[in-house]
Amino acid sequence: MQHAFRRHLGTTPTAYLHRVRLEHAHRDLRATTGTVAEVARRWGFPDRCRFTVSYQAVYGRLPVLGT
Repeated sequence: MQHAFRRHLGTTPTAYLHRVRLEHAHRDLRATTGTVAEVARRWGFPDRCRFTVSYQAVYGRLPVLGT
């Protein structure tokens, strides 16, 4: 099943879910009044530092509310 997933989407299921969670977090950062840590936890990133590293790797900047 993982092979079929990778063939069709070009990525592993784990990497796909990680990217989807980051996309949701990115959207929430633009629309929320909470903290970056709260957004990170909401989308399954218990450690704000790891979330920041992942976010910066994908979006090329630090996660900031309202951007």
